[in-house]
Amino acid sequence: MKNRRSALGLFGAAAALALTAGTASAQEYTLRMHQFLPPQANVPRDVLDVWADNVEEASGGRIEIERYASMALGGTPPELMDQAMDGVADIIWTVNGYTPGRFPRTEVFELPFFVEDARAASSALWQMYDEHMRDDFAGVHMLGMWVHGPGMFHTNTPVQHPSDLQGMKIRGGSRGVNDLLALTGAEAVGLPVSGVPEALSRGVIDGTTIPWEVTTALRVSELVDNHTEFEGPALYVLTFSFAMNQDTYDSLPEDLQQVIDDNSGLEFSIFAGGVQSDADGPARQIAVDRGNNIVTVSEEDAQEWRQVVEPLYANWVADMESQGIDGQALIDEARELMAEYEASH
Repeated sequence: MKNRRSALGLFGAAAALALTAGTASAQEYTLRMHQFLPPQANVPRDVLDVWADNVEEASGGRIEIERYASMALGGTPPELMDQAMDGVADIIWTVNGYTPGRFPRTEVFELPFFVEDARAASSALWQMYDEHMRDDFAGVHMLGMWVHGPGMFHTNTPVQHPSDLQGMKIRGGSRGVNDLLALTGAEAVGLPVSGVPEALSRGVIDGTTIPWEVTTALRVSELVDNHTEFEGPALYVLTFSFAMNQDTYDSLPEDLQQVIDDNSGLEFSIFAGGVQSDADGPARQIAVDRGNNIVTVSEEDAQEWRQVVEPLYANWVADMESQGIDGQALIDEARELMAEYEASH
């Protein structure tokens, strides 16, 4: 409830001003919101439902948002963005990396040891989307873009050095993570996060890369006994899109479009990234309470890892250049925007 109240304070009051007290309360628009996690997971419960509740309230009951979890409307997680663009769903939340290479500019935030603060990175990502990436997402009205807290390893045997991953089958959530795994000698297994529990329990994979907060809904701390976290900048993060079908948005009257906009954008993106990051601590405590082995790689010892994965920067810049994109400029801008956020908070 704390997150819900804080979100209402941030967004609800502003959005409520968009409607007068005399607005009709009858429901006029039903929007279907589709995503890949179970409804009790942190993001559906503490981010997406908060957003939907705020919009419903601020619309005076004229908008109803039906919530479909765990791909209940059909399809697979990599199809979610197309579902929004094609109108199969009105609103979706997805991982950009589920469609490798499709949204290349977002990948700058997925470079290894690049992001330290999820709020700073979420702020920078939204600003760079607004400036550079709108054409990449033609067909949707973007509601929010953010990153999660530090990505890390959860494995069936301890991992402290890159060489410890040699020959292990590790689930990665994006092509950037898969490339990172390949450099360590691990075998990267592409798999949506919802498939992790079964893959771990059946021994299909030896471990997974996810942030702490996702381990709760997936019961990862019950399925593996070892966790490797990094001090300082994160091993990696993934980027998310929360998007609405453009035609659906355009079909709303201007006052209801304003309700959507008042609850979306920069501040909402920072809120969402912060909620995910803040959930890391309680999830980590579950592993501690179970007596699991938590390996913490110091920032100094992480230099060994940085040296192994350093080629990913040059490779990514070259890949961007082949697509007519100035990758180094994106790296520099992202770093500048994250530093500006951190300096002001």
